[in-house]
Amino acid sequence: MSSDAISPLQAEVNRLRLELQTLQASNASEPIEIGSYLLARLEQLKVTKMFGVPGDFNLGFLDLVEDHRTIDWVGNCNELNAAYAADGYARVKNHSIGVVLTTFGVGELSAINGVAGAFSEMVPVLHIVGVPSTPQQKAKAMLHHTLGDGRYDAYIKAAEQVTISQGIITEKDSAAATIDRVLTDCITRARPVYLTLPTNLVYEKISSERLKIPLSRTQPPNDPEVEAFVVEEIVKLAASAQDDVIILVDACAVRHNVCEEVNELAKKTGFPVYSAPMGKTAISEDYERYGGIYVGSISHPDVKEKVESAKLILSIGCVKSDFNTANFTYGIPTSRTVEFHSDHTKVQHGVFPAIGMKQLLPRLTARLEAFGTAARKMSVPNFRAIVPQEDDEIITHAWLWPRVSQFFQPKDVIVAETGTSNFGVLEVPLPAQAVFVSQLLWGSIGWAVGSTLGAAFAAREMSLNRTILFIGDGSLQLTVQELSSMIRHGLKPIIFVLNNGGYEIERVIHGRDRKYNDIANWNWTGLLSVLGDASLTMSQSYTVRTKSELSGLLDSPSFTGAGKIQVVEVIMQMHDAPRALTVQAELGAKTNAYAPL
Repeated sequence: MSSDAISPLQAEVNRLRLELQTLQASNASEPIEIGSYLLARLEQLKVTKMFGVPGDFNLGFLDLVEDHRTIDWVGNCNELNAAYAADGYARVKNHSIGVVLTTFGVGELSAINGVAGAFSEMVPVLHIVGVPSTPQQKAKAMLHHTLGDGRYDAYIKAAEQVTISQGIITEKDSAAATIDRVLTDCITRARPVYLTLPTNLVYEKISSERLKIPLSRTQPPNDPEVEAFVVEEIVKLAASAQDDVIILVDACAVRHNVCEEVNELAKKTGFPVYSAPMGKTAISEDYERYGGIYVGSISHPDVKEKVESAKLILSIGCVKSDFNTANFTYGIPTSRTVEFHSDHTKVQHGVFPAIGMKQLLPRLTARLEAFGTAARKMSVPNFRAIVPQEDDEIITHAWLWPRVSQFFQPKDVIVAETGTSNFGVLEVPLPAQAVFVSQLLWGSIGWAVGSTLGAAFAAREMSLNRTILFIGDGSLQLTVQELSSMIRHGLKPIIFVLNNGGYEIERVIHGRDRKYNDIANWNWTGLLSVLGDASLTMSQSYTVRTKSELSGLLDSPSFTGAGKIQVVEVIMQMHDAPRALTVQAELGAKTNAYAPL
């Protein structure tokens, strides 16, 4: 039996062993508090940061968190920002999860938008909620933070809409199994999960026996016969394509941990590789066979032609949302496409359930490697950024993004807020091993600030380089408080604030000259002093109004060294936007036109 087949089998053996141990109620191991059991599992999952806000129903558990040897309590300004931070942490820290802790009712509902975004974008986040004691719940007591009508399940029902699995702890004997179940769902299905922790059970002692067996990340094994058939069908299609085969990688390749398999497929076959917007940096953008971003009809012409004319497209982890496909303008017919997903494979019009890409891709690579010599003769567009020679000193989007691409370094973590920043960064290549973090599907304005906090922690733990945030002035006003958390914890992100006087993405979509898209102008360079660095020893702020000023800053060793947290206010003109955003908005206007009924 091959090692690939043994791994899923061993995972199933481990799972059954855990269930047997629960039934036996073993007392052989040293007892452990339920709260400490949960922390031990998180430690095994390499979690070192917990985000959230204290509340009276989670304080007992917080004592355990604060005293834990490896898990640090971050503490956030509000629960929404905490959920955003957990999301950013999970996106950057491979093979781990984000964790957010809130109190019952008011706290968890404040966090739910951030958790929903993680669900939409397939990010593994654990939402722990400190809830009233089990006797109080049973009695339906009219406690604070309730709706006053005895419906203690109301918040659970809300959580069910935005989490893949829920663990409602009601008694100690099943607590360990419940914790293990939701955490396993989180790490194998790449979605948020929800766990309640009643005040009277946090310190109840249970067996620690289950902790001896780590939770398994292994996906259920593919059926060998069906998988072999699928591989043969794809090989036949590749052969009939006469080497005109391309790889199109997207978000689920990142979320479901197949980037290594994708890179192996690309390098062994030599097939040209392109990325959808949500899959940016799933494969290194300095790879010689990487051709750039494919976004349907708004792709650069050379990329559009190469992708849409290919005789076979190997689409890995695709997410066919509106912004990810240029308003559903993908020009890729099903008859020339193979789609690889975490839980199924689609070959042309045929769907093969339970044939996941994690196990399928290595087997397919071994068969397609023979096509490599001929495939490498296929030309690939040169994905590069050219700084335009403009006649004035005004900082435009056309100039800004190619210019800052020269500032990026290998292993940088680059976070882009929904809006002009996200669409601008898409059009420039990022250096080797850079990590791009964006929220293109959920698109919650202000998400990037909290996400940058979590991403910066993860980048430090993963020995990555600088954390760099691009965000508009309007978006930053929603979640600006979290800059104080960055200062308090000694993080050193570089934050570019694009000041164009309001919500430019909304102006592009609708209401170009409407007042509702305007905002109050803040003293952006005074923020860090107000939010925690009164002596201005841990931070530095700048305002740049011209190309020369910005270029001078980007070339400054003291700035590029990122030795402290830095805010750069970039003065830009209202109504200027990246090309991709402008075209996307035009496409969206055709399908979402406002008209009287």
